[in-house]
Amino acid sequence: MKILLKGGRIVDPSQKLDLIGDILISSQKIEAISPNISAEDAKIIDCQGLVVCPGFIDMHVHLREPGEEWKETIETGTKAAVAGGFTAVACMPNTKPPNDNAEVTRFILKKAEEAGRARVYPVACITKGQKGESLTEFGELKEAGAAALSDDGFPVSDAYLMRLALEYAKNFDLPIISHAEELSLSKGGHVNEGLASSKLGLKGVPAEGEAIAIFREVMLSKLTGTPIHIAHVSTREGVEIIRRAKEEGIPVTAETAPHYFSLTEEATFGYNTNAKVNPPLRSELDREAIKEALADGTLDAIATDHAPHSPLEKLCEFEKAACGLIGLETALPLGLRLVKEKVISLSRLVELMSCNPARILGIDGGTLKPGHTADITVFDPEKIWVVDEKALHSKSKNSPFLGWEMKGQAVLTIISGKIVFSRL
Repeated sequence: MKILLKGGRIVDPSQKLDLIGDILISSQKIEAISPNISAEDAKIIDCQGLVVCPGFIDMHVHLREPGEEWKETIETGTKAAVAGGFTAVACMPNTKPPNDNAEVTRFILKKAEEAGRARVYPVACITKGQKGESLTEFGELKEAGAAALSDDGFPVSDAYLMRLALEYAKNFDLPIISHAEELSLSKGGHVNEGLASSKLGLKGVPAEGEAIAIFREVMLSKLTGTPIHIAHVSTREGVEIIRRAKEEGIPVTAETAPHYFSLTEEATFGYNTNAKVNPPLRSELDREAIKEALADGTLDAIATDHAPHSPLEKLCEFEKAACGLIGLETALPLGLRLVKEKVISLSRLVELMSCNPARILGIDGGTLKPGHTADITVFDPEKIWVVDEKALHSKSKNSPFLGWEMKGQAVLTIISGKIVFSRL
């Protein structure tokens, strides 16, 4: 069936497009883009007042399956993804068992196919069991369908082993995603070291723990000539290291998450466990540095770090609570706040949430060019809604944004020319 998206604002940074027009979809592909298209045999969808862009790609989520299905499953996680406008997600390997072998990778892909919602790109472990002792079989993982490698949830503490990983990954064209954390500084910490740790009487996590780890990864990338991607950047010190590395031509890319440009450590006051994340929420100076880095190109992507947890792991003492929050359904409106504040343009937001993640991971998507797969997000930038846990599609509800009034929401998600989610 042909679909004609009519009269929407088409925003596609990959083609430098920002115009009012139509998109014709046929045989799973984008057939044409034009100010006015007629197609009598197509299903016509009125997109006036809506934004039409390449499907969002979240390059950092935790789907919890296999092993922790009480928190999230691939089915519920991808349901939340398409409701948030994401046509694809890359899921981290810290499952139980971890994704350190081809069997687990294939299991994830099978479950994703059965769910039939967002595309799922498995990120496999760098080291066996995420123990940081020996490398996994990169070739077998790639053949099974792994899109990238990471020990996310843990850093690879051994610098020599990380060097070998970068050199080995180059042979298989597998991106390496680094969880940059110096454990000797962060161990036992619960909040940002500074105002939050002082006010709450809890051990803090210093910004330098992130900065030191990022600096090491940058130097290893320079040494090996292998690109490296830094996950969930939260500090101004980390931002500055990445900025200088890029100026030097070192092949480093980096992401941040919406909570790092939307919240500060003050969200943890009152021991709010839904605001307990790793790395922790930082200071206002850090938040402003993250926003500046998104604007000037130092940071390349916005990724949610969607990390579902059950009430058992959040409704407890702060020290015992798990780190993480859900973010697939709130990422878009939080990103649109940056547009409203004139920190970034709408085109830049689409670049951060679609084009750049596709480029970094080396996957299909991030474009509306005719002939390419029709993975498309349509959203209403003016839609006012309130974050209600009963309306969220994720199995877990651990969000610090519950009760917030949001502006902007995905209304139509199309994957391979098929409507997989609609609010129209």
